[in-house]
Amino acid sequence: QVQLLESGGGSVQVGGSLRLSCAVSADSACRYSMAWYRQAPGKERALVASIAYGSTKYADPVKDLATISTENTKSTLYLQMNRLKFEDTARYYCKSNCGGVAHWGNGTTVVTSS
Repeated sequence: QVQLLESGGGSVQVGGSLRLSCAVSADSACRYSMAWYRQAPGKERALVASIAYGSTKYADPVKDLATISTENTKSTLYLQMNRLKFEDTARYYCKSNCGGVAHWGNGTTVVTSS
């Protein structure tokens, strides 16, 4: 069973930084392919960044502004976001790909303001 619990969201000023965390409860085999997604108000959920077997990928809007990482045991997934913009306001979700099945957390909300 995979359980994902996001935290770290909140209200941040434009230009600020934030680090989101996702506590991962899963077999080790389910921790090697993970991602952050976000869903802005009125929009579809979209990929922010992914990490699989140590290789990372980023969506164009966050390239050079965000960093996805895990610690050694892969029990926590992080998303460091810098120079936040208004358009970064969204609910952020952690995703694990395990055995061909996608597992999602409930998300954490980030609101950027002036």
